[in-house]
Amino acid sequence: MSKADTAAAERYARAIFELGLEGGGDVGEIVAKIESFAAVYGSTPELRSALENPRVLASERDAVLRAVAERLGFGALGLNAIRYLARRRRLRALPEIAERLGRLSDERRGVVRATVTAAGPLPESFYERLTRELEALTGKSVSLERREDPSLIAGVVTRIGDRTIDGSLRGRLEQLGRQLQSS
Repeated sequence: MSKADTAAAERYARAIFELGLEGGGDVGEIVAKIESFAAVYGSTPELRSALENPRVLASERDAVLRAVAERLGFGALGLNAIRYLARRRRLRALPEIAERLGRLSDERRGVVRATVTAAGPLPESFYERLTRELEALTGKSVSLERREDPSLIAGVVTRIGDRTIDGSLRGRLEQLGRQLQSS
């Protein structure tokens, strides 16, 4: 995604979020609906093709949007936001817009997202302890996303905001290699 597309996604996400706040509705619900539409849009090539094809009449595109939004249980604000993005030919930015909306919603609720990548499955107690430690570190509630990457060999890599804590064996070996090269 280009810088211009990223900036546009940020603007659209903020606008949708602020409209949700002004409307007095449940902003979390609007965010969830946009995220669900983005997931359907991203995972359905036929839908993307129909909505992005310039040969498809605007009225037909709008009918498809309305049908999908209705199935997903959209309210008026969510539907209008999706329809606006379609008219502006910005549906491709929908996954990024949804992600940014999620972050804005989390900020408002005092939640910070963290990603923990481990070499393999870890016990639930590890994730519970890590969540408590991250909450103590940030002073906020932490939403922990779990991933697995066997190339780490052992250990975990934790990302929270723009901070990365690399406790993986691969990371330690790379650090040791850099130290040996600089000696």
